[in-house]
Amino acid sequence: MPSAKRHPRIDQLLASLGYGTRRDIDIWIKRGRITVQGETDPRSEMRVDPAFIRFDDDELDHPEGILIAMHKPRGHVCSHQAAEGPSVYDLLPERWKARTPRIETIGRLDRDTSGILLLTDQHDLIQKMTSPKNHVPKVYEAKVEGALTQNMVDIFAAGTLVLHGETKPCLPAKLEILETRHARVTLNEGRYHQVRRMFGSVGAPVLTLQRVAFGALKLEGIPLSCFHELEPTIESITGQA
Repeated sequence: MPSAKRHPRIDQLLASLGYGTRRDIDIWIKRGRITVQGETDPRSEMRVDPAFIRFDDDELDHPEGILIAMHKPRGHVCSHQAAEGPSVYDLLPERWKARTPRIETIGRLDRDTSGILLLTDQHDLIQKMTSPKNHVPKVYEAKVEGALTQNMVDIFAAGTLVLHGETKPCLPAKLEILETRHARVTLNEGRYHQVRRMFGSVGAPVLTLQRVAFGALKLEGIPLSCFHELEPTIESITGQA
């Protein structure tokens, strides 16, 4: 029977993956729902490579961790607080909601912003991807009030724009005018409501906002309210080996 001290106990592992409490896992073992290399009576305290464990004859659900790219709809918040209304976490499979550590978003999109949103239970990945040291490009498309101008393009690119209530200028951002009131903007940082605040500061309040890319990941091909599963690594996001 393959085992190693570096692997977690069976009951700890399955509980962390959302299969139930450790007491539940003991019950599932007694009922033969959990097997290790075909053996139907493993001990819950055994430390076994997750690859050898089956639950109802199926491989374990993402034992290596979860990273997904979701097409967030408008009207959903990036919060676990039920009082705040519909949440992006409501769009996940039930078992995933019981995982420990719990799944969190990598950064946030506000309630009225749609587009690509990354979620993971790998909290070290969240820290790395949200660190100011890692300037991962994010691309948004916005429709605004009033006409967009070359002067706005120049202001965004200059790296001198200071948002209301702040003292540090925004990093240079690329603003592309697609139509008179339709623009694409690429940022390399992620301040609070940054895109909306930047457009507001140049007299072009945002009407609709969608994030269409995060690093190497594109929104295209992900249906609304659905998600694509990825390898839980930085390389999956940046596209760099």
